[in-house]
Amino acid sequence: MRVIVAFALLVCLLPPGARADEAPAEIEYLLSTIGSSNCTFIRNGKQHDAQDAEAHLRMKYRRGKRYAPTSEKFIERLASSSSLSNKPYYIECESEEKMAFGQWLMQQLNEYRASSDDDDEGRNSSGTANHL
Repeated sequence: MRVIVAFALLVCLLPPGARADEAPAEIEYLLSTIGSSNCTFIRNGKQHDAQDAEAHLRMKYRRGKRYAPTSEKFIERLASSSSLSNKPYYIECESEEKMAFGQWLMQQLNEYRASSDDDDEGRNSSGTANHL
């Protein structure tokens, strides 16, 4: 009984996003964000549009899902560099300088989690909105 209680407490104390059950929704958000970003994706020195980047990363995720139990592992293991050449991916958006794609994805993930946390604060334990 103590083991079950300790495990339940441990699971509850995990930081947001550390639970594997949240990873698929977060990764889907990241993939959709990539596709709608209007940014240029740079893979192995060649430029690709956002839709091509999304399709490529969906394929990598579909094939390598077992290596990405969390959103962070998806970014680290599948979405930051080429699995063939090991060269890092980059992204270039209109209003931003070229940056490492893994860094850009972590920013997107952190913003998603922050907005999810904000949404959760406006709800009570039954899942309905709190009205003051």
